[in-house]
Amino acid sequence: MNFGNVAVSATTAGTAIMDPTGARTAGGAGGVTFPATTGVVSPASFTVLGQPGYSYAISLPSSCMLTDGATNTMLVNNFISDPAVSGALDATGSQVLRVSATLNVAAGQAPGNYQNLGGVPVTVNYN
Repeated sequence: MNFGNVAVSATTAGTAIMDPTGARTAGGAGGVTFPATTGVVSPASFTVLGQPGYSYAISLPSSCMLTDGATNTMLVNNFISDPAVSGALDATGSQVLRVSATLNVAAGQAPGNYQNLGGVPVTVNYN
């Protein structure tokens, strides 16, 4: 998942909300804007494989932390997916699962390339 380039106010926090199609909106207190140079913006994408026609449940994490490798962090939460709660494998036994979330940006957030170093568990189980 890549939120792309995000600009933040020095005095107001905000959020970058990405939907499973990769569309972004600014939220929270209003301190986030999106520069004309967007960078890479994309939801996480997985191909679920299994028995054709079977349905499955999707479990998403509650949150994860991004770090710039120094002392600066940002919280990612409110994970959503498409399909949302459950999916169904097609006649070939596959379906694409896209996952996105909300990036919480502090006022005056230090610039940098923020990454999740611990992974983000997304689980699917047959219903």
